[in-house]
Amino acid sequence: MNAKRTLTAVCSAVALSLVTGTAAFASSGATNKVFVSGPLILLFLGFCALVVVIQCIPAIIMLYGMIKGTVSAVKHERVEVRK
Repeated sequence: MNAKRTLTAVCSAVALSLVTGTAAFASSGATNKVFVSGPLILLFLGFCALVVVIQCIPAIIMLYGMIKGTVSAVKHERVEVRK
């Protein structure tokens, strides 16, 4: 009976401490700081975005060619089967 009462008390204490816990110390100081980017940072980020977009163009062209080749191979195979 005493062990059951101790287990209940420990579980209640753990639950109470988890419910009433406060915010972590790491998040208390960094939430009110405002970062202002200068024009060079924005220029650099724009250049990075431009590199990503330019690299997407050949990938899209290659994807189009693969789909076109697959479709034409399927059509060519259907024509040979009918003969």
